[in-house]
Amino acid sequence: MPVDSIGSVTGGSQTDALANSKTINQDDFIKLFLAQLRFQDPMEPVDNREFLAQLAQFSSLEQSRQTSQNTSDLLTMNSATQAVSLLNKQVDVQGLAAPMTGQVIAVAFTSSGPTLSVKDGTGAVTTDIRLSQVSLVKP
Repeated sequence: MPVDSIGSVTGGSQTDALANSKTINQDDFIKLFLAQLRFQDPMEPVDNREFLAQLAQFSSLEQSRQTSQNTSDLLTMNSATQAVSLLNKQVDVQGLAAPMTGQVIAVAFTSSGPTLSVKDGTGAVTTDIRLSQVSLVKP
């Protein structure tokens, strides 16, 4: 899920290359590893050090993937916290047909991230405002 922050430069959604790519998990790696052992040439066995190096490398990649996932989860939680903290605050919004100022009256959580509903001075409500469109928060 793309994560926006208040006043961020990017306005569109970004795709996560890791989420869209096909990955191999540790169980698949062990199955592949055992198949490789089972079908190796008995006249030219593969050195065990190569297998251990591959296993260590896979473990390192798995830890890196978990760290990336945890960071993504943390950014998502931070984005949700930012959105909720804007309730009943005056904000300036950019990226619409015309810039506007209004009060945040609701927060909706969608698969693409939190969106705000802002009520302007005339009472008109604008929905689906992303955090990246908020340029200024007034107390």
